[in-house]
Amino acid sequence: MQVSECSLGRVFVMRVDDGEDLLSAVKGLVREKGIASAMIHVLGAVGEGLIVTGPESPVIPPVPHFETAKGGWEVLGLGTVYPSEDGPRIHMHVSVGRGREALTGCLREIATTYLVVEVVILELVGLSARRVFDSEFELHMLRFEEGS
Repeated sequence: MQVSECSLGRVFVMRVDDGEDLLSAVKGLVREKGIASAMIHVLGAVGEGLIVTGPESPVIPPVPHFETAKGGWEVLGLGTVYPSEDGPRIHMHVSVGRGREALTGCLREIATTYLVVEVVILELVGLSARRVFDSEFELHMLRFEEGS
């Protein structure tokens, strides 16, 4: 286990409108405001979303199992932002539902807003954390720098 203490910095509230890409909008704001680390809360609906709902089988490295939510699904989610070698890296898990169907998993690549998604971003300051590619797991894993 690794742990680090930090403090809350700025708080941003954003509205992502119908047809806009949720992940791109969040990443754009993170870059524009110079946010290094943050907690993200989302609430609204997606018209289309690509979600990893676990591995195809429990092996390392995992092969992700993808599901697509299309046609207006309610969404509730949490995510984090940490710096990486490629810039800010967003990791967001969501639950989406439509009628009696529900999916939960990691939102990836496609996240088109239906009507509106409300986003609250809580900046984390004083944290020496990064997402670093782990070749064993073939994932970007959270790592803390020494002394944090």
